[in-house]
Amino acid sequence: MYLSINTNVAEHPGTIQYMSNIGKHIIAARTARGWSQGDLAAKAGVSQGTIGHLESGRNQSSTKLPQIASALGLKVEELISGETEKRAPNEETRFSNVVPAPVGLRRIPLISSVQAGMMTEAVDPFPPGGAFEYLLTDLDVSEHAFALELEGRSMEPEFREGDRIIVDPATQPQPGDYVVAKNGREEATFKKYRPRGIGASGREVFELVPLNPDYPTINSENEPARIIGVMVEHRRYRKR
Repeated sequence: MYLSINTNVAEHPGTIQYMSNIGKHIIAARTARGWSQGDLAAKAGVSQGTIGHLESGRNQSSTKLPQIASALGLKVEELISGETEKRAPNEETRFSNVVPAPVGLRRIPLISSVQAGMMTEAVDPFPPGGAFEYLLTDLDVSEHAFALELEGRSMEPEFREGDRIIVDPATQPQPGDYVVAKNGREEATFKKYRPRGIGASGREVFELVPLNPDYPTINSENEPARIIGVMVEHRRYRKR
């Protein structure tokens, strides 16, 4: 919902008053540039709290708005209206065939394979603050989604060491899905999921299949294994 803009600034000199989706517009402009709140704050010469309060809607006005707009390469009016698409391209982008793309706003914690191996089904898979890095995504994933950086060569050539994946524990695996599973040694492993029906114990039997034929397939009937989550996104970095 858009609210009206109050253009009567004479009552409060030096203060820009408005009622709009300014927070949403700041977020869109910032993420299109791949900046964090801290990045924008540093470039604008304001505190990160100022950016955070505007983006959350806690503050709907600020004397710092001209500095924020300038740091984003925008006019104040454009930032308020959100109509930055209507601006003429500058010389830097006029002849370019690439434009900034919005980055997702959902932060996914990147955890270690050791942390993944400690996960259980019924509790939070990692403690708050337990991540050493975060990935941004626009995927609609559950609150327990996490990211892993792949190690080893068992899933080559489709997946390489250093690739990163986003995994959602709330997604049920289907035949052919790529999953993160926990083996009998409490280690996390990334493999292709292949169901094999119901075993003699009455439990589902499945195989964890490597794409590299030089590595063995794990059968849940022969080695304890449990699915932690299903891969929902794969990222490969050409240059790290």
